[in-house]
Amino acid sequence: MGSASPEPDDAAAAEPVELVELRKRVERLEQPPSRTGPGRRLQSLLAAVLILLAFLLTPLGVLSVWVNSQVTDTDRYVATVAPLARNPAVQAAVTDRATTAIMGYLPISSLLDQVAPTDRPLLSSLLGTVGSAVTDGLTGFVHTQVASVVGSDSFAALWTQANRAAHAAVDKALTGEGGGAVQIQGNTVTLDLAPLIDQAKSRLVAGGLSVAGRIPTIHTSFVLTESSAVGKARTYLRVLQLAGDWLPVAAVLCAAAGVLLSVRRRRALVTAALAMAVGAGLLTVGLTVFRALYLDKLPSTVDQAAAGAVYDALVHFLRGTVRAVVALGVLTALGGWVTGPGRHAMQVRSLWRAGFGAVRQTAQQLGLRLGPLGRFVHRFKLWLCWAALAVVVGLFLTWSYPTDLVVFWLGVGLLAALGVLEFLDDPGGLGRRPGQPPSLGTIPAR
Repeated sequence: MGSASPEPDDAAAAEPVELVELRKRVERLEQPPSRTGPGRRLQSLLAAVLILLAFLLTPLGVLSVWVNSQVTDTDRYVATVAPLARNPAVQAAVTDRATTAIMGYLPISSLLDQVAPTDRPLLSSLLGTVGSAVTDGLTGFVHTQVASVVGSDSFAALWTQANRAAHAAVDKALTGEGGGAVQIQGNTVTLDLAPLIDQAKSRLVAGGLSVAGRIPTIHTSFVLTESSAVGKARTYLRVLQLAGDWLPVAAVLCAAAGVLLSVRRRRALVTAALAMAVGAGLLTVGLTVFRALYLDKLPSTVDQAAAGAVYDALVHFLRGTVRAVVALGVLTALGGWVTGPGRHAMQVRSLWRAGFGAVRQTAQQLGLRLGPLGRFVHRFKLWLCWAALAVVVGLFLTWSYPTDLVVFWLGVGLLAALGVLEFLDDPGGLGRRPGQPPSLGTIPAR
């Protein structure tokens, strides 16, 4: 009879103590780290707080970038206000304001200076009966001449030139200091229309109203904004101006720190990107609500249509920046999801590889030979993908004022670059039997 095999307990007892301890250590190392310990919970809480802080800082960061672009970049400011010269509501309001100012220096009695002294008594008696009609006619003539100036290309050029020259005063306006063509007086932000009135006076003289040449320089103001909240807004904008570009940098750093501290980093990346996109989107909602409240509280003397046009022009680039941040957040979240271990994400990646693999096989059957290039891409594909991403990120960071379209086309460019790398990913003879054609099954999954 053969000897009985040792029982498991006897075999374990027969093993050296050092081997048993080594096995226990290996088992402890192979166990996944606990996600429920006090340290992990504190780490997750801190990560959530940082992502929440990034969510709160995102709209403030967008506002600070907008404020600084309007104050420090003359071309940006001019591009903001230039379309107002072609806006019908603004043109009508400017024409009415300039006409009223000119008519203040053209009373009916001034017409007596245009006739001979012997005819003045007769004309004076006639004006006593038809004075109102003459006044209306003169007002209509002045209004027509002013409207022709406002509707001309020269007014658009004059408007742009005046705003470019007055751009230095915007900083003074934000700080509450006087001077310049753009000023804040009390609760009103105004623009001096003196250059426009000078052109209108020249047009009136050329039209036969020589008395208009005696009108002195008129410094009348066109109201850009008027609200009881201008003082508070000026303070807030000044704070954002002082914050500069640090707020958006702080938002990005908080989001990055939250992702790095998170236990599940990929999920945290998706959450942070979507949170920042939502934070920027809420700024758009706030701008829309503020517009309605602002127009509702305007005095009756302010043209509602012109005020709305001015508001829309001033926040035009701000809305574009918001759309760019939202698009960037959505694309980042989508990229984080599609590279994750989820079942649907893996299906998307499988379809991506299968599609480009089929195109590559078809091209090879038609005579395409990738050779060393395919093997190089196959070997360094991961690094090449990171390089493509780095190029896109660099372009975005160095772009002066990226819009939503810029973000979209950068995303399309990145997708195209990754597609080209996937098409060129051919291991060639690596891992294949002689004569075996290349196939997707021989390409390691990524």
